[in-house]
Amino acid sequence: MFNKEELLRRTNNGLDVFKHYIPGQWRIGRNFLNPLYDDSKASCNVFFDRRNGCYRIKDFGNDDFSGDCFFFVGKLKGLDCRNSKDFVEILQIINRDLSLNLDDGDTSFVVSVSPVMKPVAKEEQPIEPKKSKPYSTIQQNFTSKELAFWQQYGITSEILKAYKVVSLKEFKSENSEGKPFFFTSSEQEPIFGYLGKRHVKIYRPVSEIRFLYGGNFGENYCFGLEQLPAKGDTLFITGGEKDVLSLASRGFHAICFNSETATIPTSIIRKLSHRFKHIVLLYDTDKTGLDASAKHQQQLAEFGVKRLVLPLAGTKTEKDISDYFKAENTRENFIGLFIEFLDTLYSETMAILKPCEIDFNNPPIKAEMIISINDVPLGTEGNLFGITGGEGTGKSNYVGSLIAGAIRNADFSIDTLGTTINVDGKNKAVLLYDTEQSETQLYKNISNILRRSRQDKMPDYFKAYCLTSMSRKERLQAIVQSMDKFYYQYGGIQMVVIDGIADLVRCANDEAESVGIIDELYRLAGIYKTCIVCVLHFIPNGMKLRGHLGSELQRKAAAILSIEKDEDPNISVIKALKVRDGSPLDVPLIQFAWNKELAMHTYIGEKTKEEKEKRKESELVSVARGIFGKQRHCTYVDLCEQIQAILDVKERTAKSYIKFMRDKEIILKDPSNVSYFILGHI
Repeated sequence: MFNKEELLRRTNNGLDVFKHYIPGQWRIGRNFLNPLYDDSKASCNVFFDRRNGCYRIKDFGNDDFSGDCFFFVGKLKGLDCRNSKDFVEILQIINRDLSLNLDDGDTSFVVSVSPVMKPVAKEEQPIEPKKSKPYSTIQQNFTSKELAFWQQYGITSEILKAYKVVSLKEFKSENSEGKPFFFTSSEQEPIFGYLGKRHVKIYRPVSEIRFLYGGNFGENYCFGLEQLPAKGDTLFITGGEKDVLSLASRGFHAICFNSETATIPTSIIRKLSHRFKHIVLLYDTDKTGLDASAKHQQQLAEFGVKRLVLPLAGTKTEKDISDYFKAENTRENFIGLFIEFLDTLYSETMAILKPCEIDFNNPPIKAEMIISINDVPLGTEGNLFGITGGEGTGKSNYVGSLIAGAIRNADFSIDTLGTTINVDGKNKAVLLYDTEQSETQLYKNISNILRRSRQDKMPDYFKAYCLTSMSRKERLQAIVQSMDKFYYQYGGIQMVVIDGIADLVRCANDEAESVGIIDELYRLAGIYKTCIVCVLHFIPNGMKLRGHLGSELQRKAAAILSIEKDEDPNISVIKALKVRDGSPLDVPLIQFAWNKELAMHTYIGEKTKEEKEKRKESELVSVARGIFGKQRHCTYVDLCEQIQAILDVKERTAKSYIKFMRDKEIILKDPSNVSYFILGHI
């Protein structure tokens, strides 16, 4: 049978293939020059992969040239063993060159393999743990010359101690064949050790053999991991321990793995990605480092790992961050380099953000006030204005008075139910979108609007739409697109009224949908420099609107008015629930009622100061009960913060409410502790 498994069986699990194609005298597990490219340093060997049950070649200098015997022959012959057609040809080449005499006519059972092979054996073989290399060391104090070596990179003795870097007088261990060897330190060839719990990594900076290992490194060697803080801004992954120390000496967080080509464990990166805002690969700028960092960045893309390339030549003496600092670059220089890196990374975002930046020397144009009561701004350009109330309270009539004020002739004075509406005289568009009432009822409401505004017919710039027959999604699309058209057609939009914004969403208690619709309306108000009046047909809960939609509207709107019935059911009262500038409880209580003679609702004045104070007291009593119903005591600061949150007012307004509550004995000082307030005699 001509297939991969049979070929492996006939070639001693692939070892004979390597012996045939790799020239020279080499031994299993011993490093030699990789014949696949112009290799200058012996860092490649053939070993038996117990997990996959076959021999493989491993290149520690460039992992792209590591794989099984099929991969190796494919590389030699310019074929890709992951391609089924090429793989068949690779099998035929091996069969021919090694004279295996397998029948290569039937290739129906040939299965293509990638460089990472699946196990040949059906039964899973146990993985033997890596053998611990025995070793012994003799430590000594750092000499002045050794300290000078580290100091040229800015690495201090304190950092060496913190990262468990020691000077060694002697290092003894065994090679892969079990033969003992040792190295001794000299002034010309110092030996340093990076100590771990059960291992040591030897660093001989000026020797031919620079790195040696002793003990058990475990699965994932990571230098500097123990020294990291619980949380930080940026973590650099470097190519070696010396680079970690160079960065640490300048206050940066860094780690490294065994080498630049070593596999970076995703388990470690996943955990670190929760602790650091940025994880940045900072490898050498030679070909190996650049290739490895690009490869790791791609492999770790899901964790947002970034890659910073230093402005170095990539030569032996100018390729890593230690060389960068050795060349008299400072911490500030490196921070500047990192800022440039972020500028490039965030260039698109920063370009978009630039027009949003506040220039203190060029203040923005003050938003024009469109709707107000007693000079208290309620509806301004670029803002939302909320109106709420129960059924039959007169909301539609009040909204109609706002529209009438917007479309009236500037020379006429009309009754706008105690509210001032500024007319710009430029005939900008005034738009009404009704999502609740029937077409007949809307027609009747428009008739009342025209009569109130003293107009015989609808001005061309006043558009009214009944959207009840549309789906909720279509309604929003219709509003967005028509606003855009009328903005250009009439040179701007003075006012938009959406009577029934709850009918633009599927559920007013859906937080995501509510946030989305209010954000979109707020965005449109800003784009078209208009005031969007949002009518919400909910009865408020005290000073707060109900549902996620109500909460979001209350948070974003410049003002919220509630239309309620008075004790006299023939009278409607306008109460402020929120005003962005000032206290809603200090806004006058406006009254309007039906006038039979004029056949419309008319303004009948403000409630008395006593009644306004009574309303203020009643609302603050309700607030106090809500706060002290959850806790017996409350500090001044806590009370102030809770009032701000409940009533959506600024700190100065909250403090004035506390004074009012104390004057009315709604709250009292706790006799047992004057630092606390308690509920008063209410």
